[in-house]
Amino acid sequence: MSGLLHKPRDARFLLVFAHGAGAGMRHRFMDAMCLHLTEHGIGTFRYQFPYMEAGGKGPDPKPILLATVRAAVHEAGKLAPELPLIAGGKSMGGRMTSMAAAEEPLDNVKGLVFFGFPLHPAGKPSTERAEHLASVSIPMLFLQGTRDSLANLELLRPVCKSLKRKATLHIIEGADHSFRLPKKSGKNESEVLDGLAGVVEQWGLKLWG
Repeated sequence: MSGLLHKPRDARFLLVFAHGAGAGMRHRFMDAMCLHLTEHGIGTFRYQFPYMEAGGKGPDPKPILLATVRAAVHEAGKLAPELPLIAGGKSMGGRMTSMAAAEEPLDNVKGLVFFGFPLHPAGKPSTERAEHLASVSIPMLFLQGTRDSLANLELLRPVCKSLKRKATLHIIEGADHSFRLPKKSGKNESEVLDGLAGVVEQWGLKLWG
């Protein structure tokens, strides 16, 4: 699989960052988010799931996706052994990371970050996709917009509450699943993503006291 490492000189930790279902690691959201993360002292290691390497005709079977997450975490540990690791991703990438962590702890990963956790398909609210989160043993940060069609907050809030101190829910008022805001908000995409990076930074610093 392919990977992209961004490690600023002032990096305090490294995010192993998986892409969403419909777009690879070079999607403009991934590019922009990684830029803002590095500006906040967070290194990133992006990687590509095999189906996207082959042209993106649909996600791989779950065992392959989970094995890819584990391989990426292992590689990140070799590339930046001096940095603490967090892991997660955009939408499906974050969910697959959490499923891998629920099956077996990820090597040296201290926390998980979800850039829009896909709690359910659009128009089909449910919580089955979150059932495995109870088996995750490390802290989790949920970054969610109030207009996210894949995560009804009326359902996600109780999920996070059930996880107790392991879960932190940060809500972006007016944001959709891609963290886009209505024009009337007065904020542009760069401001929104920089805000997300700042939240990840502060959350990550708390993990290491």
